[in-house]
Amino acid sequence: MKAAVVAVIAILAVIAVFAQPGQAVSCGQVDAALVPCISYLTGRGGDSPSPACCSGVKAVKDMAQTTADKRGCCSCIKAAANRYADLKDAAAQSLPTKCGVQMDIPVSRTVDCDKIN
Repeated sequence: MKAAVVAVIAILAVIAVFAQPGQAVSCGQVDAALVPCISYLTGRGGDSPSPACCSGVKAVKDMAQTTADKRGCCSCIKAAANRYADLKDAAAQSLPTKCGVQMDIPVSRTVDCDKIN
């Protein structure tokens, strides 16, 4: 049941991105897309991210098309990462690669988002 709710939230976030072209990316959209990744990132979800998590990572990549969007997504990801004291840095850094997504946005608590192009 919980997975279904998370999937619905992720889908709604993606729909919201496409329904409002030209709007800035919100942290709510980024957070909703990455909610399925929390168990993997905190070490409670096994050695691989779930398909729902990887779909969320791909959705964030699709949201971040401009430099401003990339920096905005980065700030949202950084803030979200800092909310989880048990976040595993190695899992966060490997997340895009494990999902087969090449991201310009690092998943990190310490990244300087202003340096992203």
